[in-house]
Amino acid sequence: MTVTRFAPSPTGYIHVGNLRTALMNYLITRKSGGTFILRLDDTDQERSKQEYADGIMADLDWLGLHWDRVEKQSLRMDRYAEAAEELKKAGRFYEVFETPVELDLKRKKQLNMGRPPVYDRAGLKLSEAEKQAMRDEGRAGYWRFLLDQERIEWNDGIIGPISIDAASVSDPVLIKADGQVLYTFASSVDDVDMGVTHIVRGADHVTNTATQIQIMQALGGVPPQFAHHSLLSGPKGEELSKRLGTLSLRDLRARGVEPMALLSLMARLGSSKPVELFGSMQELIDGFDVGSFGAAPTKFDAEDLFPLTRAHVQGLPFDAVKARIAALGVPAEKAEAFWAVAKGNITVLDDLGGWWTLFRDGAEPLVAEEDREFVAQALALLPAQPWSTATWGEWTSAVKEATGRKGKGLFLPLRKALTGREHGPEMADVMPLLPGVPKL
Repeated sequence: MTVTRFAPSPTGYIHVGNLRTALMNYLITRKSGGTFILRLDDTDQERSKQEYADGIMADLDWLGLHWDRVEKQSLRMDRYAEAAEELKKAGRFYEVFETPVELDLKRKKQLNMGRPPVYDRAGLKLSEAEKQAMRDEGRAGYWRFLLDQERIEWNDGIIGPISIDAASVSDPVLIKADGQVLYTFASSVDDVDMGVTHIVRGADHVTNTATQIQIMQALGGVPPQFAHHSLLSGPKGEELSKRLGTLSLRDLRARGVEPMALLSLMARLGSSKPVELFGSMQELIDGFDVGSFGAAPTKFDAEDLFPLTRAHVQGLPFDAVKARIAALGVPAEKAEAFWAVAKGNITVLDDLGGWWTLFRDGAEPLVAEEDREFVAQALALLPAQPWSTATWGEWTSAVKEATGRKGKGLFLPLRKALTGREHGPEMADVMPLLPGVPKL
């Protein structure tokens, strides 16, 4: 059975980069009828907050990405300690004591000598007496994983065959001096224990994947199938990471972006398939192919979400927006007619408020000075209410006959006088909803 996971850190809200990872893993699972795990990477107790965990769940729920179960790494600390002991006994964990300053000096020395800045494994040479002496000095030990210095190879679901020489990679630090279990280790233990079969994540994790494959194998596990999607850049190719805070899902939601618009874009962005608006989650699932994605940086522009949102919103049936229209205060007898008139002229559902204000209160007339006399004459010819869909045609015909005006010179000044706008729905449909004759 296919098992995937989305493992965000509850140290902030989900942004578009996180969503891409979550969606790909979700779609793979749902396409095969497997299990999708939401795993909160909350081992950093100082930065992890419950409000962010709640926010992550709320955002996924809003999008319809429903998980099969939730796991919290903070509840698995005993398991990580047990796994660490296993690796120590196997000779794959070793204690080191270098300070950040000492490590930085080593890196600089290696670079000056034209060598890759790889940890020199000095910690392996320390005797127990030397380690104790360092502890007595007040140094705290931390733990590295001893890599087998051989080539680590896998067939990536997006990038293709990958081969990394483990000798070119530093033995990763997996447990900090304060006892904090780091992502690389906790994630490897979890993926083995939870039977994860497929992992899709960003291309910035490729080196992590190489080391995690060895960690999983050292734990007696079978590494899952990996796929590394491209990283997002801004619309001009600029680095997006600094802007991700402004591209959180809650911010996009506040701007009126619809879930299906966001999912539709993310399910195709960076793939060989064209972006299109999907009508349902099942359509997204059926049309998803992780192998269609590329590894090159992918441009993301939040503005691309709004044409998709507009198309989605304008295609909604009345029943889907009935409650929202009622909340605006639209009388039940006018609600369906209001939706029929307004829907073709909105991008996000919040735009409905402006149209209801017009139909409830009327508009401030928009009248050019040269049209003032003409508009006054035309309004005097406007029949008494109630107005119907036939009123606009009958009235404009009468005004044309009385004034000789025609075409744009006839229709546009009258639209602006009645609605305060230059563009909008068909005026024949607008007339029955207007509250009365505007005052010039």
